[in-house]
Amino acid sequence: MTILCVRFQLPPAREADLPRLLGMLEEFTPVVQALPPDGALADLRGAERYFGRDAVELASVIRVRSLALYGVDCLIGAGPGPMLARVALRDALPGMTCAVPEGQDAIAEFLADKPVAALPGVGAATARTLGEYGLDTLGLVAAAPLSTLQRLVGAKAGRELHEKANGVDRGRVVPNAVSRSLAAERPFERDELDPDRHRRALLSATEEIGARLRALEKVCRTLTLTVRYADRSATTRSRTLTEPTAHSPALTRAAYRMYEALGLQRARVRAIALRAEGLDPADQASHQLTFDPVDEKVRRIEEVADRARAKFGPRAVMPGGLGGLAA
Repeated sequence: MTILCVRFQLPPAREADLPRLLGMLEEFTPVVQALPPDGALADLRGAERYFGRDAVELASVIRVRSLALYGVDCLIGAGPGPMLARVALRDALPGMTCAVPEGQDAIAEFLADKPVAALPGVGAATARTLGEYGLDTLGLVAAAPLSTLQRLVGAKAGRELHEKANGVDRGRVVPNAVSRSLAAERPFERDELDPDRHRRALLSATEEIGARLRALEKVCRTLTLTVRYADRSATTRSRTLTEPTAHSPALTRAAYRMYEALGLQRARVRAIALRAEGLDPADQASHQLTFDPVDEKVRRIEEVADRARAKFGPRAVMPGGLGGLAA
């Protein structure tokens, strides 16, 4: 086992602690890939030799250090590759690392009874398509002819699915910086069913992120939406923006489109989080001129509103749609 997939059990209000927890992981290995909002992959190949302990033993040290220094427990899966470590994480329990057994036959047995959706990258639509043909477990997918899978989900996706179901893990941990992102979360006092309140929470979050980006003179290239439900599950979607921006209305439009694409029906939502990723200096970004006087006016008003917030506080100027909603 050389790869750990760690999910820190962070309360919504403490998502901003993730960079510090990643820093703690980097004390063991520099090869750490952030998986916002609460997870990370860590490649421990060098750490195993340096510390003289295997990955499962190091996982126990990481868990104790996370609890002792930050008061945060974590779930940990271990495997020979990132994909297998993420699958193992699904079966991890507090205080116990779930490790994929060694050997190709043992890996195949470990995967066989798991649902197709357990594989990272397999969405609900793909799982539903495979299920319609009786391929609802990884063991059945692994035994299916490659040509059959390619007819069902496409040539490239079918080949990747066939390899992963057979335990072939070609992924690698790519170090990144969670600091190249900004997050805003809006928890509800009680599980919320009202789509209008969901949208108001999104509006509040995009206004905050936009203001913070402009204050830092940054723009973002990607927006990620996470919706947390009453049963503690969550849905995450990302959208690459047509152009890097810190313009709040553009961020709001993108967030609304992602939310609407989820097609939530009577979903009991506990919290909504937005993360702006791929931050770049604003002076290096280009803006497509529209020659639209309304757009130019909105941007000038935004500049004035930013100056007012800087002088009188973040709630000095708010969109009318947020009246009565705590930001």
